[in-house]
Amino acid sequence: MNNVPTIKLNNDVEMPTLGFGVFQIPDFNQAKQAVTDALNNGYRLIDTAAAYQASSEPN
Repeated sequence: MNNVPTIKLNNDVEMPTLGFGVFQIPDFNQAKQAVTDALNNGYRLIDTAAAYQASSEPN
C-alpha cells in the first residue's frame, strides 16, 4: 500500500483516500484484530463509526 493517493486538508495534513472501516464487525475483539492487521498491512486511515457516534460500540 505504498502508492495510496492522498488529499491535503486545510491544515496541510495529507490524508489517505483509501481507508479501512470496522462498522460491520460486531465483535470488539474481532474489530481490534482487524484494525491491527490493517495497520500492519499499510492502512493509515481507520474509520471507526463509534468514534463519531454513527453507531454504538460493539458489545
